[in-house]
Amino acid sequence: MKIKYISAIFLGASALSYAQQVHDTITKESKIDEVAITGSRNKKRTVTNTPVPIDVIDIKQASQATGQVEVNQLLQFAAPSFNSNKQSGSDGADAVDPATLRGLGPDQTLLLLNGKRYHQSSLINLFGTKGRGNTGYDMNTIPIGAIKRVEVLRDGASAQYGSDAIAGVINVILNDRDKGFEGNAFYGMNLFKSPGNNDVVSDHKADGITFDFSGNLGTKIGNKGGFGNFTLEFINKDYAIRNANPDIYNDPPAPRQRFGDAKAQNVYFFGNIELPLSDGLKFYSRQGFSHRNTKAYAWTRTADDDKNIPEIYPNGFNPIENTSITDFTFDNGLKFKVADWDVDFYNAFGSNRFTYQIDHTLNATLGIKSPTSFNAGGHSLLQNTTGFNATQQFKVLQGLNIAFGSEFRYEKFEIIKGEEASFAMYDINGNVVTSSTPESLLVTNPATGNIRPGGSQGFPGYSTSANKSRNNFAAYIDTELDITKNWMISVAGRFENYNDFGSTLNGKFATRYAFTPQFAFRGSVSTGFRAPSLAQKYYSQQFTNFQGGQLVTIQLASNDSDLATKLGIDQLKQETSVNGSAGFTFNTGKFTATIDGYYISVKNRIVLTGYFPRADLPAELQAQYPFIDQVQFFSNAIDTRTKGIDVILSYNENIGSGRLTATLAGNYNDMEITKVNTSDQLKGKEDIYLSQRERAFILASAPKTKINLNLNYKINRFNANLQLVRFDKVTLIGYDDTEQVYNPKVTTDLSFGYEFSKNLNLTLGSKNVFNRYPTLQTTQVSSGNTESGGIFDPVQMGFAGRQVFARLNFKF
Repeated sequence: MKIKYISAIFLGASALSYAQQVHDTITKESKIDEVAITGSRNKKRTVTNTPVPIDVIDIKQASQATGQVEVNQLLQFAAPSFNSNKQSGSDGADAVDPATLRGLGPDQTLLLLNGKRYHQSSLINLFGTKGRGNTGYDMNTIPIGAIKRVEVLRDGASAQYGSDAIAGVINVILNDRDKGFEGNAFYGMNLFKSPGNNDVVSDHKADGITFDFSGNLGTKIGNKGGFGNFTLEFINKDYAIRNANPDIYNDPPAPRQRFGDAKAQNVYFFGNIELPLSDGLKFYSRQGFSHRNTKAYAWTRTADDDKNIPEIYPNGFNPIENTSITDFTFDNGLKFKVADWDVDFYNAFGSNRFTYQIDHTLNATLGIKSPTSFNAGGHSLLQNTTGFNATQQFKVLQGLNIAFGSEFRYEKFEIIKGEEASFAMYDINGNVVTSSTPESLLVTNPATGNIRPGGSQGFPGYSTSANKSRNNFAAYIDTELDITKNWMISVAGRFENYNDFGSTLNGKFATRYAFTPQFAFRGSVSTGFRAPSLAQKYYSQQFTNFQGGQLVTIQLASNDSDLATKLGIDQLKQETSVNGSAGFTFNTGKFTATIDGYYISVKNRIVLTGYFPRADLPAELQAQYPFIDQVQFFSNAIDTRTKGIDVILSYNENIGSGRLTATLAGNYNDMEITKVNTSDQLKGKEDIYLSQRERAFILASAPKTKINLNLNYKINRFNANLQLVRFDKVTLIGYDDTEQVYNPKVTTDLSFGYEFSKNLNLTLGSKNVFNRYPTLQTTQVSSGNTESGGIFDPVQMGFAGRQVFARLNFKF
C-alpha cells in the first residue's frame, strides 16, 4: 500500500488529515508517492527529500473532522505558523480574513492555484488587529469542496516565484477525481454562554447558525485520460453577536452595541479540466467563480449624537455595511514536449470586485431628507499572467534538474466612486460644502451646536475614482543537483522588471544532506522582494473614526497625492528581504520529528502610518483641507527582523484493534521593528509616523507561541479526534495609549465520526468545547478604547465561543 502526500514532517501541521489518511495504509512495504511539490520544479522530488520545510494538508480529511467551512479558518487551527482571525467592525475586513505566515504581512505570503499565481483581493486592510495597511489574498474565494490538498512552503521563495513570497508560498491544488459524485452537508451553531460575570450578552442562546452544502462531480472526458471535475458550494452564516452588557456598561454606554461575527452568504463554482489533444500535448483549464455577500455592523450612533437625526432614528442606529464581493479566475494552458524539455505554456486570469452598500444609515447634513441607504462605491483588481516553464532532467552525477521560464503580468486597480450623498457634506441650502463655504452655512446639531458630519455613517463613500495599471516581466532559472544519493543542492535566480519602480534580482541556495536514511539536515538562504501593491500606491479615502469616544475625520492620502508630496512622503518602492533557515528531520516510520529555525530580515516594509494631527500640517495644507482632523499615508516606513522555530513531532501506533495518531506542532515567532524610516520633513516625529499603537498591531500579527496537539483514534468504522490549540499572549494599544493584554488561551475541539457504509459517514463535534473567549477588556469598553469598540478585539483564537456541528459526507 502507498502513503499519499505525506511530507517529511508527516504533515505535522495537519494532524487531522494525516490521522485519517494513514489508517490501514502503512505497512512494511510502504512507499511514498512521487508528487509535484511546491518549492521544487523537479518532477521526481517528493516531499520527503526537499531541502526546505513543506506541509501537505489533505483538506477533505481535515474538514470532515472539524467545524471549519472556510480555508482560512481551517488552516488557522491546523498549521502553527499560519494565523488568520475574523474581524469585527473593520469595514471590508469583516468580509475578508487577513492571513499571515510566520507573523509577516498578509501580502508577504504568495498564493498559487495549481502552481499558478492567484490574484489578490482588491481590499486593503485599514482597521482590525492584523494586516493594517496591507493588501493580501482571499483564500476564502476558493471553496473547500473543490480542494484536494494544500501545500504550504515555509521558506522564502521570491527567487522561484516572484513578489509576495517573502514568508512562503501556499499552493492550493484542485480536485482531479475523474468519476463519481461526492457531497457534504454541514450544519453548525454557536451555543452562547457568557464568560465571567455576564459581561457579554447576545441576542440569542443559539446564533451564528451556519449551513454549508457542497457537491463535487468527477467525470472522464474522452478515452485518453481526460477528465473534468466540478464543484458547486453554498454557505450561509448568520450573525453571532457578542455585546458588552448594557446593564453594566451604560455610563457612558459602550460605543459599539453590535459587535460580533458578520452575516455572510457565499456561492461558489469551480472547475478543473484536463484534456489530451494528441500524444505529448495536453490542454488544461481551471475556472472559478465566487460571490460573497456580507452584512456587518459598524459603530453605534446614539440618539443624541451629532451623526444622528432623531426624526429618522429616535433611539439612534447601528449602520450596516453590506459588502458584495465577486471573484473570478480563469486559467488555461498547454503542456507539451520540445526536444526532451517538458513545457508548460499558460495564461492565468483573475479579478476581484468589492462594492459597498451602506444600509440603516443616513447623511446627517441632509437632515430629515436623508436617504437611509447609500451606494458607497468600492474597488476592483484585475490580474493577467502569461508565461511558460520548461523542465528537463540530465544524467549528471546522481541527477540534475534544470527548469527555466518567463512571465509577463498585467495588473489594474480601480476605485469605484460612490454616489454623491455617500461622501458629501451639505450646507443648510443643500449645496455641497467646499473650502470656501462660510461656517455660518454649515449644518449644526441644535441640541449641541456642533457641526454635523457628512457622508454615509458607518462607511463613507469613495469621493473620487481611480484607474491605475502596471505590468512586469520576469525570467527565472531553478536548478537541483543530486551530488550523491545523500546530498543535494538547489540554486535559483529570478529577474523582474516593473514599469512603475524598476528592476530586482533575487537568488536562493538550498541543500539537504541525509546522514542516515532516518536523519537529515536541511537549510536555505535567499533574498526576496515584494512589490508595492497598486492599492497601496493609489488608494485614498476620507473616513471617520472613534478615538477615545470622539469622532474624528481622517484623510488617508494616496502615495502620489499633493498632500503626501508636500509632507515629503517618498514614492513607494519594493520591500526587500534576506531569509535563512536550517533544520533537521528524523523519521523512523512510527515516530517523526522535524525542527526548523528561520531568520527573516525585511527592509522598507510598507505600512500605514499613524495619524498626523491637523496642527502638524503646514498652514497651506490646513487651509486647503479645512475639515480634516488627521492625515495618514502608506510608506516604506519600517525595517523588521523575525526569528523563530517550528517543531513538529508525530507518533503512530496500533492500540488494540485501532490506530492512534498523535501530533504535537509548535511555532515560536519573535518579531522586532529595528528601524523607522521617516521622510526628511518628518524627522523627529517617529512616534507619530509609527506610533506605539501601530507598532503593536504589526507585532500582534502572530502570537509569540502557538502550539497544536492533535490526537486521533480510529477503530473499525469509528473515529474520534481531539485537538487543543494554545494561543500565546497578545498585547495591543488602545486609543488612550494604555495596553490591552489578551492572555494565553487554549481552545479544545472534539469530534466523533462513524462510517455507516463506504459511501456514507457522519461526524458530530464541537469547536471550542469549553467556551473560551479572549480576555475581557472591561476597563476599555465604555471609553471606546478597544479597536473594535467591543468588549474585546478580534484575536487569533476567535471571539464567538462554543460551536456544535454535524457534517454528513456521501458518495455515489
